[in-house]
Formats: sequence, C-alpha cells, structure tokens
Amino acid sequence: MSDSLFTEHDDRWIMNLRGRDVTRISVDHRLTLLVDPGVHIAFASPFELTHGPHGTSEPVVLTPQRQDVIPALGLFKAKVLSAVAFKTGSIRLVFDNGRHLNSRADPDFEAWEVRGPEGRLIIATPGGDLAVWSGQG
Repeated sequence: MSDSLFTEHDDRWIMNLRGRDVTRISVDHRLTLLVDPGVHIAFASPFELTHGPHGTSEPVVLTPQRQDVIPALGLFKAKVLSAVAFKTGSIRLVFDNGRHLNSRADPDFEAWEVRGPEGRLIIATPGGDLAVWSGQG
C-alpha cells in the first residue's frame, strides 16, 4: 500500500518526510513534533535521542510523561532526512543536524503516533504492532 505520506514495505513503513522542517515542538504528557506541512509525530512513552553518524553517541532516554525532554528541543528547525516506522512497533527518525530519535513499542501503551493530513495515521499499539489508516475512503 502506498499513498503520498506512507509507503509500505515488507517489514516497515517509510514516511515520506524527507526535507521537511520541524516547525513546532510541544510538550504535555507527550512530546509532539510538528513537521511542516501538517504532520504531527507524538511520543507518549520513553524514547532515545542520539547524535552523530549513525547515532553513535550514548543514547539519552527522554520521558515525555515527566516532561523530561529538554534535549529534544534541539530538533526545532531540523530537517527530516529519514522517517521509518517498523512493523515491530519501533520508529526511527534521522535529522540533518545529526540527531537520531528512536522509540520502541511499549508493552502496555501506545508509544507513539504519526498523524498526517486527511486522516492518515500510524500508531504503535501496545505490545509491538502498528495500526495504519491511509485516510482513503
């Protein structure tokens, strides 16, 4: 299955966000990145942020429920280089400033979601699956 935002492969979904800017970061019980135009990527469970080639630095674990996300503010104005949702419930985002964001599925909660225009949505469901809505009829 493919649409203009999500392209399905055997073990992953590629999110077609390359070259798009992070234009807003908001924090409540989740950390949400607004990627222009109109794509919201929200993290509710702890996730890892690394820096350097291939994410070689020691990961920093950020916890949105405690608003413990200050290092993620460095993603503001960054361009997305790669955005992949794995069918195991993990997500990997790579940015032009050398930062890498990785989140795994949570056994009990929806760890993250990507919400695009016209009802397009990918959610990491509890336990390690993805729920995908194409937004098409």
